[in-house]
Amino acid sequence: MVWRPDPEHSGSLQVALVHRPRYDDWSLPKGKLERGESSRVAAVREVGEETGSTVVLGRHLGQVRYQVTRPQRATKVVEYYAARHTGGVFEAGDEVDELRWCGPDEARKTLSYAHDRRVVSSFTALPAELTTLLLVRHAKAGSRSQWEGPDEERPLSENGNRQVGPIRVLARLYGADRVYSAPLVRCVDTVAPAAQDAGVTVVEEPLLSEKGYQGGGEENATRRLLELAAGGGTPVLCSQGGVIPDLLSRVADGLPMPMRRLESKKGSVWALFFVVEADGEGRSARLVAADYVRKP
Repeated sequence: MVWRPDPEHSGSLQVALVHRPRYDDWSLPKGKLERGESSRVAAVREVGEETGSTVVLGRHLGQVRYQVTRPQRATKVVEYYAARHTGGVFEAGDEVDELRWCGPDEARKTLSYAHDRRVVSSFTALPAELTTLLLVRHAKAGSRSQWEGPDEERPLSENGNRQVGPIRVLARLYGADRVYSAPLVRCVDTVAPAAQDAGVTVVEEPLLSEKGYQGGGEENATRRLLELAAGGGTPVLCSQGGVIPDLLSRVADGLPMPMRRLESKKGSVWALFFVVEADGEGRSARLVAADYVRKP
């Protein structure tokens, strides 16, 4: 669901539709996963191939299932994401010969399929301009029983180092531009490559550690996360398993979450989406959607 501010009407937006000559239809950009590719990586790649657009990912808009008959009868499953257009130029090709930017109402009238129209409605159910915050649980670390030094200095394991790469890619897809971490080696090292890509240093946040969070630090940590979200951009926060589920429940403040029991596996990421508004004291952030990425 590629979108951009309407260049001619302030306060309005446009979404991208593509015409496929093979089917003579109008649809949203989509494509097939390559071997070993995640749906988010595929979404950004396919959008670039079909529309020429570079994009920054936003929230998950749902899953669509429908029957196809070619090359054989099967159920097709498509994951949809909001994606903000950041640049690029469209060039017609054999797969897509026309790109059309239009308002959401016109898009619903133009699209050939009901499931695409439902995706547009899912997109417009919330404001397009949301602030994304990525809440990361550190990757796997070496065995506590076999580590003789201070626990804060326990490094990532071999498996943990392999988890860092996909987290780095995910941060890039969402346009990460600030990086914060609990002051533990395994936390800092999990997001250091993402900070390198963004051209920033990792800022240590003691409130994100289990030691800083538990026993009275919960409210301060919640307030700090909301402050970082209110600052705009796309901050990345790396924390621990003893912090993330409770912190999420406090930030959600009654918002229905994607799962009843909030998971936080090592190397997983919660993509949190906030409406940021000006108030009497500056800017405030309110969580309106959340996606759990168990394996980035």
